[in-house]
Amino acid sequence: MDYLLVSLLNGVIYGLLLFMVSAGLTLIFGMMGVLNFAHASFYMLGAYFAYALQGVLGFWGALIAAPILVGLVGVVVERFFLRRVHQHGHAHELLLTFGLSFIIAELIKVFFGNFPVDYRIPASLDFALFRLGDANYPVYRILMGSVAIVMFILMYLLLTRTRVGIVVRSAIYKPRMAEALGHNVPLVFMGVFGVGAALAGLAGAVAGAFYTTNPNMALELGVMVFVVVVVGGLGSMGGAMLASLLIGVITSLSVGVDYSLADVLGLFGARDWAEDVGGLLTLKVSSVSATIPFALMLLVLMVRPSGLMGEKN
Repeated sequence: MDYLLVSLLNGVIYGLLLFMVSAGLTLIFGMMGVLNFAHASFYMLGAYFAYALQGVLGFWGALIAAPILVGLVGVVVERFFLRRVHQHGHAHELLLTFGLSFIIAELIKVFFGNFPVDYRIPASLDFALFRLGDANYPVYRILMGSVAIVMFILMYLLLTRTRVGIVVRSAIYKPRMAEALGHNVPLVFMGVFGVGAALAGLAGAVAGAFYTTNPNMALELGVMVFVVVVVGGLGSMGGAMLASLLIGVITSLSVGVDYSLADVLGLFGARDWAEDVGGLLTLKVSSVSATIPFALMLLVLMVRPSGLMGEKN
C-alpha cells in the first residue's frame, strides 16, 4: 500500500513537471499557432542560467532571474527569427526551431562542458517532509508540484479574467479588429512567445536542482512534452494539465508492475499458449513502461485526433 501511495505521489509530481514544461508550448501554439521544436531547449537554458547565477544571487534569486533571462531569449528568437519566417507557414517554423535547438545544445556544451553540472538543492530545502512506509519523501518534490499548480492557476486567471488575456485572445482570433482598436498585434505575439519561453525556463530552474542538469536534458524531456501536448489537445491548457497528470501517473505505476500479458492469460488457463507464442505476451509491463505514453498518444490520435480536450475541427 505504501509503495502504491509513493508511486502515485511520484507520478503526480512528475506529471506536474511535465505540465510546467508543456504549458509554455501549449500557450505558444494556442495563441500563435507556432509549434516550437526548441521549447525543451528553453527548459534546459533555465536550469543552466539558474546554476550559473546561484553563486551570485543565491538559489531563490537565481530561481527568479533565470526565467526572466530565458523569456528575453524567447523575445529575441521571435522578433528576429520566427517573425521573418512566420508568413511562410509551419514547415519553415519547425525547421528554424529545430536548428535552433541544436545551436542551443552546442552552446551549452561550449560554455559548461559536455557533462552534468553541480546544480543542487540548497541545504535549507534538502530534508524530508514526511515519511511514508520506509521512504522519506523530500520536501523539494512537493515544492516542484506546488509551483506547477500555482503556475496553472495564475495562467488561467490571466487569460480568462484580465484585460491582458482579452487582448491576447482577440489578437489571435481577430487580429485585424485588434489592430483597428489600437493594439500592437506583433508586440502581443512577441510577448506571448517570451512568456511561453519563460515558463519553460522556470520549469528548468526548479527541476534542474532535483534532476540532473546536463546537455541532454532537453532531448530527454522534449519528446515527452510533445506527447503531452498532442494527447491533451494542441492549444488546450486544461488538456495539457490532464495529459501531464495521466502520463505521469501511468509511467510511475507501470515501472513497478512486474507482470505480463502471459500472467493475465494464465488466469484463464492460457499461460502455456502465451509462453509458446512469446514476444510481446511475455514482456513485463515494467520493461516497456517508457513506451506506454507513446502508445497512449497513438490511441488518442486514433479515437480523438484533436486530443482529450482539444477543439474539434
